[in-house]
Amino acid sequence: MKGKGLVKFFAIVLGLICLAELFPTLYVHRIESKANSLSNGTEASKKAELEKLAKDTLNLGIVKMNYYDAKKNEMKLGLDLKGGLNLLLEISEKDLLLDLADNSENPVFRKALDIATSEETKSRDTYTANFFKAFQTAKSEMNQPDLKLSSPEVFGTRDLSNQIQHNTTDEQVVKYLSGVIESKVTKAIDVIRARIKKLNIDEPNIARVPGTGRILVELPGVTDADRVKKLLQTSARLEFWEVYDQPAAWSYLMDLNQKVANNKLTNLLRPSNRSNALAVAKLSDTAVINKVIYSDKSKKLLPIGLRYIKLLWASKPDSQSKDELELYAIRGTKNNKAPLVGAVTEAGLTFDQFNRIQISMQMGPESALLWKSMTEKNKGKPIAVVLDDVVYTAPNVNTVIPNGQSVISGNFTEREANDLVDVLKSGNLPAKAKIIQSEIVGPTLGQQSINNGLISIVVSYLFILGWMIFYYGKAGLYANLALILNLFYLIGIMASTGAVLTLPGIAGIVLSMAMAVDANIIIFERVKEELRRGRPLKQAFIEGQKHALAAIIDGNLTTLIVGIVLLFSTGPIKGFAVTLVIGIFCTLFTAIFITSMLIYGSMEKGKNFSLSTSITKNWFTHVHFKWMEKRKYAYVFSLIIMVIALISMFTKGFDKGVDYTGGRTYVIKLEKNIYPEEVTESLEKLFTTDGESSNINAKKYGEGNQVRITTKYGMDSNDPNIDVVIREKLYAGLKNYLPVNYSKESFVKGTPYGIQSSSEVGPTVASGIVRNGVIAVSIALAGIFIYILVRFRNWQMSTGAVAALLHDSIVVMGAFSVLSWLKIIPFSVEIDQSFIAAILTIIGYSINDTVIVFDRIRENKKNNAHHLMTLEELYNDAINHTLGRTINTGISTIMVTVIIFFFGGETLQGFMFALFLGFTFGMYSSIYIASSLSYDLTKYNYNKENLNSKLSTIK
Repeated sequence: MKGKGLVKFFAIVLGLICLAELFPTLYVHRIESKANSLSNGTEASKKAELEKLAKDTLNLGIVKMNYYDAKKNEMKLGLDLKGGLNLLLEISEKDLLLDLADNSENPVFRKALDIATSEETKSRDTYTANFFKAFQTAKSEMNQPDLKLSSPEVFGTRDLSNQIQHNTTDEQVVKYLSGVIESKVTKAIDVIRARIKKLNIDEPNIARVPGTGRILVELPGVTDADRVKKLLQTSARLEFWEVYDQPAAWSYLMDLNQKVANNKLTNLLRPSNRSNALAVAKLSDTAVINKVIYSDKSKKLLPIGLRYIKLLWASKPDSQSKDELELYAIRGTKNNKAPLVGAVTEAGLTFDQFNRIQISMQMGPESALLWKSMTEKNKGKPIAVVLDDVVYTAPNVNTVIPNGQSVISGNFTEREANDLVDVLKSGNLPAKAKIIQSEIVGPTLGQQSINNGLISIVVSYLFILGWMIFYYGKAGLYANLALILNLFYLIGIMASTGAVLTLPGIAGIVLSMAMAVDANIIIFERVKEELRRGRPLKQAFIEGQKHALAAIIDGNLTTLIVGIVLLFSTGPIKGFAVTLVIGIFCTLFTAIFITSMLIYGSMEKGKNFSLSTSITKNWFTHVHFKWMEKRKYAYVFSLIIMVIALISMFTKGFDKGVDYTGGRTYVIKLEKNIYPEEVTESLEKLFTTDGESSNINAKKYGEGNQVRITTKYGMDSNDPNIDVVIREKLYAGLKNYLPVNYSKESFVKGTPYGIQSSSEVGPTVASGIVRNGVIAVSIALAGIFIYILVRFRNWQMSTGAVAALLHDSIVVMGAFSVLSWLKIIPFSVEIDQSFIAAILTIIGYSINDTVIVFDRIRENKKNNAHHLMTLEELYNDAINHTLGRTINTGISTIMVTVIIFFFGGETLQGFMFALFLGFTFGMYSSIYIASSLSYDLTKYNYNKENLNSKLSTIK
């Protein structure tokens, strides 16, 4: 073998690098395992033992490290494997624009905002870019072509007078404001990073999504998600508002009760017995009340005397009534702004005369003057202290406050007070930070995912290793050694690049291993052909490798196209793509070079071996099936299946997951086995607003006592307590399935029963996922079409290949559509991000299968220059000669999907089912769609060339 020394050198160097990168992970695992064994089982004990062991330093001469150094460099696990909180925050560019325009009421400005908001779910541009386009549209529609962005009614405000004058062009305003908004979003990331630092969370990940106002936050090991969400969303913009008298505001509520709420408000609200609050309601009723008081119809009923009113809820229930919230009627300025937005320079935790916790603050000089004026004006009256549209306190002003000092009291726990102090100290966010997507994975579910992943890897690996030895004998053993090295390299490279290992990533590893054997199978099958032609073993390997190389490279490059497309996705699917792409490069190196080096080394030592066993010796060796004769039956079969699939897709549709519709998902573990229909029925009563169902849906999830609940309830609510409200409703609706006297707190924590994981996807994110999914599939298909066209220089083959891919995709999508309404299977067939990843993976696998056949067809055409074979014979021969590879690779990959389906856990079942269908039909379509269609599109010209060749021979 040429270059054997170089291959050895590279393999050893790469192995040492991977070992060095994986060593910290192994060391951390050893220390943590030892700490667990020495502890008494409690978290405090484990932490204490770990701190003792962490002081030791490992000294191997060339390597020195302690636990903390190793922890920084260990392989990163995704939140689905170790539990934690994943958030996608969006800084409201709309609020930034409103603030810069001083809450302008100009109708063109307002219409432009409305247009930009509606475009959010459709456009890939930022909200700001959409707004500036919408402003031009609004000017035209409202017949105000001369209105400029620099107008005093828009952005030509007093605060921006130094930067924007009356003669500033729209282009200059756009450039300036875009820069301002960009700097404010950058500031928001810094503020959020400072707040997270206060939480002392190990290995947080904070990153901006490029080109957007969105911030991705990953916080492993977080258990109190509500606390973190509140901490990150709080703007720290303290606002001070005047409070309306109760009689006038209550009269307005009663007017809404009659004209908007059909007299339902009187059952949900009662006047507050505190003079400063307007009303009191149950926490669980706030979402219903919000729909009335914040509706457009209610705004139109505002009397002149209350035109500056804002109805806001208290930040939390008081100590006397833990399930009730107070509603306040506060009064702003004519632009609906707070009379004072306090710039806090100092904040600290103090106690009042009754030893109750409160927060003291010191304002800056400018705010202090405004505060003095406001307290003078409202002496003897209440002033509401508001943070992020919730009222923390509304005390009466007893004396004028001249020095900028103030106090917030609000029934705080010490932890809540400290969090608020940290927020105020870390600086204010320039605009609201709204959570548009979130995922919470409990530690129990994370550990279960790790266990499932390890089991699926071990079982899959044992099957692949066993199959290769069973089918190829000693040659299979060499392939297995290369496969083990492949896994080592793959994980080592992932660790060195800082790639995060997720549960779909583990599936990607296992699938990469199954596809890795394909390269060895292609080589072995070609070598067996050369042996049957009478060549000696060494010469057969040289010729077999030479002929197999083009097929291996073509197959892996087409799969790489799909892998690269998947890399541009987000979340767990990106983890799958990373392992797939790295796996392809590792496969090419180990299959082409390592296996060959081992086999040539064995031959050089004079060892002889066969590439089969006594059982498999003659399998697929003398196949002469006339595939093309049966193609028309296959066309009919495929047409029937595709028609059924398309009818179901366009009439019944799909069971769309929250990734595509928006909503919340909860995985809940119960004590008793459940019937999903009963659970849905009992929860629907609780999740109904004004007689409208919130599309609540319950499904079994894995074990009989686990349920997966999805709902759109509260998705359009701005209520900061909406998560609490939903959890209370879930607890009330599922109480009969829990142990007697099981507490709400335990239910929320999920130990041992209750919420194991939850996720939320906002409508703007959902629409982006749909759009990106369509784009990803389109790019993959276009890329593959172009590659086949360039590589084979044959449009007939490109057309056949893409037709086969569309066939496989439609069949799988149709199967999911049909099964979603038949409801005969015990696992989820939802359409979500994982499903799009599955379709792309199927495309990669199917084209790999097709390319192998096409490569042999191309080779046969070269060897058939004198047209001794008919085109039909040529195609049949190519398929028959590659049948051994098709069956062997098919068995490896399909069995792996089956193994992961049964052992990989509920999360991956729908994903693996899609792959199972796709891989099975991919084998079929490579013969009966891609090859057959290519044959039908080619035969006319080929037969014409054949006839001309024969005529020239006669002459």
